[in-house]
Amino acid sequence: MTFVSDCHVRAAADLISHTWDPVVVSALRPGPTRRGVLLERIAGVSDKALTESLRRLVAHGLVARAPGGAAVYELTPLGASFARGPLAHLATWAVEHQDELAAM
Repeated sequence: MTFVSDCHVRAAADLISHTWDPVVVSALRPGPTRRGVLLERIAGVSDKALTESLRRLVAHGLVARAPGGAAVYELTPLGASFARGPLAHLATWAVEHQDELAAM
């Protein structure tokens, strides 16, 4: 199999290449969430980083902003499948290898 710069694997890897994007997706798993609650739920994320992450995730079709005045975000069906599938497997792997990862 030949891998090229625009292959599907690279496109999928781009979804987790930004530091906060996988964390934001995980934080949205319980359901629609106000932006302020996301800031509280995600320790260490800055307001700017959250804004950038949400914009990226919306642009990729993983997150949607609910209509109306309040800044409420939720996973799209694509985002939910990403959270349940690859991201859940990555989280399991990270827990299983946390000691090795901490030593890096």
